Amino acid sequence: MAEPILAVEDLVKHYPLTQGIVFKRQVGAVKAVDGVSFELRRGETLGIVGESGCGKSTLAKVLMNLERATSGRVLFKGEEITRLSGAGLKAVRRNIQMVFQDPYTSLNPRMTVGDIIGEPFEIHPEVAPKGDRRKAVQDLLDVVGLNPEYINRYPHQFSGGQRQRIGIARGLALKPEVIICDEPVSALDVSVQAQVINLLEQLQSEFELSYMFIAHDLSIVRHISDRVGVMYLGKMVEIGTEDEIYSHPTHPYTQALLSAVPVPDPTGREQRERILLSGDLPSPANPPSGCRFRTRCWKAQERCSTEVPLLAVPSGLSGPAAHESACHFAEVRDVIGTA
Repeated sequence: MAEPILAVEDLVKHYPLTQGIVFKRQVGAVKAVDGVSFELRRGETLGIVGESGCGKSTLAKVLMNLERATSGRVLFKGEEITRLSGAGLKAVRRNIQMVFQDPYTSLNPRMTVGDIIGEPFEIHPEVAPKGDRRKAVQDLLDVVGLNPEYINRYPHQFSGGQRQRIGIARGLALKPEVIICDEPVSALDVSVQAQVINLLEQLQSEFELSYMFIAHDLSIVRHISDRVGVMYLGKMVEIGTEDEIYSHPTHPYTQALLSAVPVPDPTGREQRERILLSGDLPSPANPPSGCRFRTRCWKAQERCSTEVPLLAVPSGLSGPAAHESACHFAEVRDVIGTA
């Protein structure tokens, strides 16, 4: 098994809720990420899925140190990075880069493509000295499938898929080891999504990259991921290999998500079991006690309201079903039509 390049241990990010204008006092907290642990191994893609508001993007920002963790640890190649600043943080950020969701708003409309992709070299001049930067930018454009002669164009002169390729080229500029992809294809057409996903897979093989891939589309996550983590209301509720999660889901929330995946085959669509969740997603400022999913779960019992389920391998399950799941009553449920 490959060694972890990024290890997350009990990571917490709370945003304080305050009252008052002059004399502010804290009256609560939004628990965006609340005790998340996982490992990202060298050369693998870890997919992160879940509803909007479950904490996926906040998790990405904390891993990048764009947001300071409330508690917990993030280790990059064994070094704790959550409290780094100055030169130490600068060195780590060279090795952990990010591709953002919206390929238009993440690019400065007043800068040319050459300036956008070359900007990281201004911060890390050791990667590409000034005389070599134009050639380095053109090489990056070529790597992501764009004409190197586009170097003097502006973002508005490109399509959505081309703009995302520019964002990927910027992410590759410093030759990182880890790239965090925060819903990189959700704003693109389906045909363009496939092109960008294929590009990411090609780059991973060529540069030995490790990806954390955040997305809503479970079909895309299944295609690109080696392992998948499912988040709900700031918690990781299930994590395992692609086959374990998609073919042998044990957490009720994962089963509900998979039952909603569109099926192209009309026959399979009629045979599949559809799981409809009742109620709305609770507020992260006031999450339910015990298991956070219990207010929408058909399996919920009294124990679920008093005892927080641990993310662990459920007893009594074996084979692909024996992967980590945070449910007191975890069991495999065949959700037809997810293949």
